[in-house]
Amino acid sequence: MRGKKWLCVTTFAAVTLLSTAALAEMPKYVFFFVGDGMSSAQIQATEAYLTIKNGGKTTEAKDLLKEENRLNMSKLPVQGMQTTYDAHSLMTDSASAGTAFACGIKTMSGVIGMDDTKTISYKSIAQLAEEKGKRIGLISSVSLDHATPASFYASVPSRGDMNTIAKQMAASGYDFFGGGGLAASEADAIKTQMKGGGYTILNDRESILALKKDPKSKVVAINPFLQDAAAMPYAIDRPQTNLSLAEMTEVAIASLVTRKKDGKKGWMAKDEGFFLMVEGGKIDWACHANDAMATIGDTMDFDDAVGVALDFYRAYPSQTLIVVTGDHETGGMTVGHATTGYSAYYDRLLDQTSSFQAFGLNEWKAHYDANKVGYSWTAPNNLESSSEMIGLMKSVFGLEWASLNEYQKEKLEDAYDKSMSGQNDNKTDENKLLYGGYEPIIVTITHILNERASIGWTSYSHTGVPVPVFAIGADAKRFAGFYDNTDIAKQMACSMGIWQQLPVVKTAAVQ
Repeated sequence: MRGKKWLCVTTFAAVTLLSTAALAEMPKYVFFFVGDGMSSAQIQATEAYLTIKNGGKTTEAKDLLKEENRLNMSKLPVQGMQTTYDAHSLMTDSASAGTAFACGIKTMSGVIGMDDTKTISYKSIAQLAEEKGKRIGLISSVSLDHATPASFYASVPSRGDMNTIAKQMAASGYDFFGGGGLAASEADAIKTQMKGGGYTILNDRESILALKKDPKSKVVAINPFLQDAAAMPYAIDRPQTNLSLAEMTEVAIASLVTRKKDGKKGWMAKDEGFFLMVEGGKIDWACHANDAMATIGDTMDFDDAVGVALDFYRAYPSQTLIVVTGDHETGGMTVGHATTGYSAYYDRLLDQTSSFQAFGLNEWKAHYDANKVGYSWTAPNNLESSSEMIGLMKSVFGLEWASLNEYQKEKLEDAYDKSMSGQNDNKTDENKLLYGGYEPIIVTITHILNERASIGWTSYSHTGVPVPVFAIGADAKRFAGFYDNTDIAKQMACSMGIWQQLPVVKTAAVQ
């Protein structure tokens, strides 16, 4: 931490001198929440949306400050800020950021659990906590072999090597995995390997929720419907058959809290508690696509999971630590836009009923398939002439054609031509700026809807802004101030009584 030294005892002799009060402050139960792609703008935009949804006004501070319009995380008493850059870039990716959180070391983008030379592997704080007897759980709304969860069990030179990552997941021996599935191409074989290693793999709502009353050792709980890349659907699209992040967190707590670590004897047989990491991974994906409502929905879903941890904290306040942060900001999201000045109109977001992803897979696909043959991009007013597409914009996004200005209509016409035929009258660089790698008509709809609400975007990638940190509970004071993302791993390790100095080298990982 800049300007302040952290206290973390690192020798056995020093440990014996710790006061009873200091030992009592060490948390038994540690929650670490990572909102992937989430920074201050995502949090403020979500609170502004909640204010409107709950009948308040974004023009009134008294409304914005009401308890029901604030997120659980932003109300936590200890608050800090962390820098997110990695070893060689101001804009980190989730692999290097996850490695900073898990191992306490800077590395390069794409690398998990290793240094920037890709030659030395490190133990994560989850692995170190597991060695002390803590039960370990990992939850993510994206695939369980994705960069952030992988940082807590894997060491690989490339986050793209998902088969190796998933094999290391199988070999981890951790107690609970939940949320998305496996994106690895060898997923079926690896699941079979996990079953052979004593894991129970569950894939339906009823059997997963049953763990709350009948917890099992070594569980992989995968939601039945996965939307894309083995990830949970966006919260705005979630079917009733799926579990939310909050529900999955409840299941994880029940699975972790009551059991002693298997096979431990002597002093290690005592209950050492647990470490649970929960990632809201699709906040990031929604921000990449510049879809504010998908972002807000997943931020609320993530914060509901924080609320579950807070309920647990209230039952065990002296034994629980909760830390909440993001790994980086995504999309360059801003609260405000050039076209709206100092005003905000979040009520214009209320009628969006699905994410860009669900719309693209369903309504848009059907419309495209039905109208692509014979389409001529040179014809005037193709979009305006399509009552079906005008109706979809209204019914799915609440965007009414008649309310748009001429410039907005022109942008939508160009985007529609590009999506329908692959061509329009824009220059290549203009299309790259306007659409990134996303479906032109869909990203243009969300851009216009968002700017009308007073939300702006500057990127389809990650940005380098610092990210807030929130904490409550035993030893939470460690997380106040302004510090680096690697300090979060070091301070959580200290809080869990891990006396090795991070980063801790580990032996060869599973290949």
